[in-house]
Amino acid sequence: MDTRLVVRALAQGRQLGRRDRWTREQVVAYQSLRLAELRRWAVSNSPFYARHHAGLQDAPLEALPCVTKSQLMDAFDDVLTAPSLRRDLVESHLREVRDTHADPGPAWQGRWRAASTAGTTGVRGVFVWDEHEWARVIASYGRATTWAGVAPGPTSPQRLAVVSSLDPTHQSAVVAASVRSALVPTLRLDANAPLQETVDALNRFQPRVLVGYASALRRLAFAQIDGTLRIRPRAVMSASEVLSAGAAQTMATAWGSAPVDVYAATETAGIASSCEHGRRHTYDDLVIVEPVDGDGAPVPPHSLGARLWVTVLFSRTLPLIRYELSDRVALSSAVCPCGRPFGILEAVEGRAEDTLTSGVSGGSELHADVVRSIVEQYPVEQWQVADAAASGVLRVRVVPHRAGLDTRALREALEARLTEMGQSLRVEVHETSAISRTSPARRRSVRPTAVRCLDES
Repeated sequence: MDTRLVVRALAQGRQLGRRDRWTREQVVAYQSLRLAELRRWAVSNSPFYARHHAGLQDAPLEALPCVTKSQLMDAFDDVLTAPSLRRDLVESHLREVRDTHADPGPAWQGRWRAASTAGTTGVRGVFVWDEHEWARVIASYGRATTWAGVAPGPTSPQRLAVVSSLDPTHQSAVVAASVRSALVPTLRLDANAPLQETVDALNRFQPRVLVGYASALRRLAFAQIDGTLRIRPRAVMSASEVLSAGAAQTMATAWGSAPVDVYAATETAGIASSCEHGRRHTYDDLVIVEPVDGDGAPVPPHSLGARLWVTVLFSRTLPLIRYELSDRVALSSAVCPCGRPFGILEAVEGRAEDTLTSGVSGGSELHADVVRSIVEQYPVEQWQVADAAASGVLRVRVVPHRAGLDTRALREALEARLTEMGQSLRVEVHETSAISRTSPARRRSVRPTAVRCLDES
């Protein structure tokens, strides 16, 4: 347990909380100040950015080239601003943690935290933070729980259960291990574990805050409704996957209130989370978000971008300026009654890599979220798109919550939605007893969508 880190993160969390009372003008001014500091630091201390931003010192952010994950990984040592770090050292540390199942909580070399992405978008990413940055990472996640009214305190320990990956190199594992303390008693559970095993562990632990993948939380919500799971969390936080309206309703039925929708990434930590009115607010004092189209041009409010470019205002060890995520999101121009001075994230449609390509209608595209929006209106614990390729058939595998799922009604609902969209795919729905999160079939119908960075010809 690193008590100093927890105390530092709580202090930063209180600082973030005071910004809820800022005006929008104060947020914009602070963002501008921090961006200028980040850019000066990056150009002065990172050989990569010295080259990447050469001649652009006075240019606005919109004129800077983006940075892809491939670029970042290829030039990793030049991007780093800490002379004592190299990619091979970071990779060696992560490999040792994974191979030995070491506790990812303690700081590496007494100073650094590192995490990696799974590489599901085609390129595995490695990221590193110093202790100050890591405290800000934790505080950014803590903002979501603060908005939910369950911030930890000396007299109110925040019993935290996290149902996600147990890979010790994933950021969720590193964060959970870092905050584990008397203030935040923490239980980490494997989203792939048998359901009854997870239910039993949660019943024993009785979390105050339950965090997990949307798909894992949905299964647990059904267990709560059935009475096998008997917990009363003050807040349920859905993260790492798109939260559909159907899944959110199931969770609200189970636990009496809507789940908090947390939008985050390994590279950025928290990007947005929902307030008491259910609107997701972007963390504009921590991250600048820019949805862009296929040519890298900004998209207007209420329009989905093809990619998202993010600038992490507190990144110093590995600066991220206009770094490309493959998420498709839309911002809103609306004003929220909660009064917070941050922007609103209107829609998150998941990654561009989750676009399915059919072999009919000229190879037309269908995003997996279209399937999710229909399937999760039904009592289905798990689902998977098994095929949407040359056969022109959309095959969906489902794990019913109980016997008697009306697969015909589900199939007809999917077909009706596809017809509305001008798709001519035929739909098949197949029941199964279990679906692994890591099944290759889940990824076989994925087709990346190319988006041009501003620095590419």
